[in-house]
Amino acid sequence: METIFVSLVSFVNLLNIIMKEKILYNATEMFLNIGFKSITMDDIASNAGISKKTIYAHFSNKTELVEAVTLHIFEIVKKGVAIIHAQEQNPIIELFEIKRFVMEHLKDEKSSPQYQLQKYYPKIYNTLKQKQFMLLQELIKENLEKGIAQKLFRESIDIDFTARIYIHGLVGIKDKDIFPLHNYSMDVLSTNHLEYHLRGISTKSGIQELEKQL
Repeated sequence: METIFVSLVSFVNLLNIIMKEKILYNATEMFLNIGFKSITMDDIASNAGISKKTIYAHFSNKTELVEAVTLHIFEIVKKGVAIIHAQEQNPIIELFEIKRFVMEHLKDEKSSPQYQLQKYYPKIYNTLKQKQFMLLQELIKENLEKGIAQKLFRESIDIDFTARIYIHGLVGIKDKDIFPLHNYSMDVLSTNHLEYHLRGISTKSGIQELEKQL
């Protein structure tokens, strides 16, 4: 009898995990495509084919759901970036592969989610921004060091400064007041930003590799 009870509890827990993942998946798709501000809990429930009550059983309010979605997206990107980094490709190819991966998972950011997150959920935005910085700072520094060792990047570059200015640029191109989405797609902005970064630090060999990637 006890074994049956334990099995039932495990089954219920599994169903709860599956339902929570379903809610996260649908909320993520809608937030990225339409925006954090515009989407309501009713919209998510309708899209997922569940009741709003079911969502509230897992997330007490929209802010909690937004926080869970941003962390969910961050973890997906973090794992993807780690896989690319582990492939030990040359640093220029690595940056292009990371850009492609991020663009694929952020849906070209048609709704400017970072801008909406910053405006309507500043606490969540600041937490995410710090997480992104910690992840990217280590990654870009290693990328720069590897590029110098492979003679693709100039030995004279200041690694810490270059890493920080690159990360700052990644945040800056998502400012829709400076780069309106009707004038610039996020994919074009990301490619231009990456090219700008690499042309400024590359040796002749690095420029040749950059041209191949472009």
